[in-house]
Amino acid sequence: MPATFTRTTQVEPERRDTGIGGKPPVDRRPTGGGGEGDNWDNRQPGRRGPRELLTRYRLAMTFALAGDLMFFVALVSAFFVRQASGHIDASNNYISDWHPLSVPPILWLNTAVLVLSSLTIEMARRQLFHEIDVMEEWFGLGKPTVRRATPWLLATVFLGALFVIGQWIAWKQLYAQGFFYTTNPNSNFFYLITGTHALHLLLGLLAVGGALWALFVLKRIEYRQIAVDCTAWYWHAMGLFWIFLFGLLAFSQ
Repeated sequence: MPATFTRTTQVEPERRDTGIGGKPPVDRRPTGGGGEGDNWDNRQPGRRGPRELLTRYRLAMTFALAGDLMFFVALVSAFFVRQASGHIDASNNYISDWHPLSVPPILWLNTAVLVLSSLTIEMARRQLFHEIDVMEEWFGLGKPTVRRATPWLLATVFLGALFVIGQWIAWKQLYAQGFFYTTNPNSNFFYLITGTHALHLLLGLLAVGGALWALFVLKRIEYRQIAVDCTAWYWHAMGLFWIFLFGLLAFSQ
């Protein structure tokens, strides 16, 4: 009887798909991301990367500014309603008690100062996100972002203080002309609008001071970026609000 040979086929172990035709493999491995070495597939609960933190703070600032915007919109609406109102005299004639006033010329200079301050704080914000400087800080080669951003923030503080002083001078000029807070509805709204905005800008100056403090106290660059970035957003919003309010006061008399 002839000998029979049985061919045994060795079963290969299961291999992972390495990808076919340039397609990615089936088994996905976490690659990390989001900065700070975070692993977004297997990260620890409650831990967030720098980009997500910055986005969250920007969103919170957006909601806060939206509330301010609604406040100023309500103020402007009251301005137009009061401007169109009046009373009926004894002869049954409609009399408007809205008396136009000339805007102090210094407010034009104030507007230019505030626009310039928006440019300086934007330059400070950009220095915190300059890629080469950020990489130097990550490698422990100093704090070039602090060195570059500080002068621009100091310039913003100076220009912001100059704006507030200019507003005070404008109020004194109106006072010297006999326009007081209760003189007529127009002067009432002038003091109310400019005073409210000046108060918001003073809060902005405190925020810029806080951003300067953060530059020298906070050790992690992402926290310094958040402080300066959110402050810049607030400052830009106050600049846009003022341009709108100043146009209202100057051209809607």
